Amino acid sequence: MSAAALNVTTESRPGSRLAVTVTLPGERTKAGYEDAITKLSRSVNLPGFRKGKVPRTVVVQQIGSLRIKATALENMVDAAWRDAIKQESLEPISQPDLTDGFEGLLESFQPGSDVSFTLEADIAPTPKLKSTKGLKAEFETVAYDASRVDAMIEDSRKQLATVVPVEGRAAEKGDIAVLGFKGTYSDDGSEIDGGSADSMDVDLEHGRMIPGFIEGVIGMKAGETKTVDCQFPDDYPKEDARSRKAAFEIELKDLKTRELPELDDAFAKQASEQETLADLRKDLEQRLKDDAERRQTSNRRDALVAALVEQLEVELPEALIQQESRNLLEQTAAQFAQQGMDVKSLFTPELVRNLMQNSRPEAEERLRRSFALTALAEAENIAVDDKAVDDKVEEVKKDLSADAKIDPARLRQAVMDDLIQEQLMSWLEENSTLTEKAPSAEDAATDEKPAAKKKPATKTKAASKSKADAGS
Repeated sequence: MSAAALNVTTESRPGSRLAVTVTLPGERTKAGYEDAITKLSRSVNLPGFRKGKVPRTVVVQQIGSLRIKATALENMVDAAWRDAIKQESLEPISQPDLTDGFEGLLESFQPGSDVSFTLEADIAPTPKLKSTKGLKAEFETVAYDASRVDAMIEDSRKQLATVVPVEGRAAEKGDIAVLGFKGTYSDDGSEIDGGSADSMDVDLEHGRMIPGFIEGVIGMKAGETKTVDCQFPDDYPKEDARSRKAAFEIELKDLKTRELPELDDAFAKQASEQETLADLRKDLEQRLKDDAERRQTSNRRDALVAALVEQLEVELPEALIQQESRNLLEQTAAQFAQQGMDVKSLFTPELVRNLMQNSRPEAEERLRRSFALTALAEAENIAVDDKAVDDKVEEVKKDLSADAKIDPARLRQAVMDDLIQEQLMSWLEENSTLTEKAPSAEDAATDEKPAAKKKPATKTKAASKSKADAGS
């Protein structure tokens, strides 16, 4: 029976779902039932009969009419779905679900009689924008902070420093203390999990340990033992320790300090590719300025896209949300693998479920951003010229190594995506109103501690060497 003979009706459902109701005529259901008997008879082995030659009545008796009907119905539903897609030019993005379930359909199914059923599947949504022009957005400014140059140079000096023993004085800020310690909670006297060590090198810098610990060590002398009172922060990673007071019995076993290299041209050569200290400073200043400019551009674009998303009207299909969540999960797994972690043993089924659930808000936000830009491109007829794509592809190829294995189609698509993204962002800049706002307190605090929190993408040689040593 051809697909043209199917009686098909479609109806849109919430959540970017499409309901497809199919009615199979009696002759098709009878043919499907007979076909199921024929196929099942090939699997029946009975004494006295050759395989595939068992009489029809015996096959029905041996297998049972319910199993035959179920097999026939499964085959007919699958075939009808394929035929309906072709007949109605449908483009589902998920497998279909029987609206009323299979059991109810099987109970009412009679070979030779018409049968109707409804299948639902996700379809690609049609995003629309309430408005494209005159959007208003606020973005956080990112200013170049000259003090970060000094902080980065000091960080490199520490990485290149020589560690020497300290004699004849008490511990000071910046020293390296070799400590033995044991921590207990003050409220019940229980031992802190992971709060003990026989011998551990601790940098005496504020913020390295929980509040009160470093402060308690400063002023101690080698061989001295004391009890230091501390308190875990409210946002401490381990929930059972948050805000709790603790006492640490600390023994200062040894004390070391760093002898920093002189701030001269020799240091600049050792720490970077630069020949002089002046050149090193100039290079770091430029990198930080470039980094600030990149982050500010990113803030501007994020603000513009967020304003555009507010104008978006779209229903996200569950299939796309699940796929995007899986993409995020795979990215997380790849990052862990790069760090040398055993992803297969780490990612248990329970962890995967939790990560999928936790990544859902981000997945939905990424989809909305993508659909908003897609809708903008369509609404304003923004497209990239083929010649511009060709020229950019050739430019990119020049920067690739000769033996690099690159899929030409994927390279061209990536270039096209980048170019259309640039055009969309330029269009939004020209047709929207952007206003500046001061950085948040958290971001300002982050910028004040570049060595501890953030660094520009390009580092000095000393920093790169430290990273390499840590990974070996």
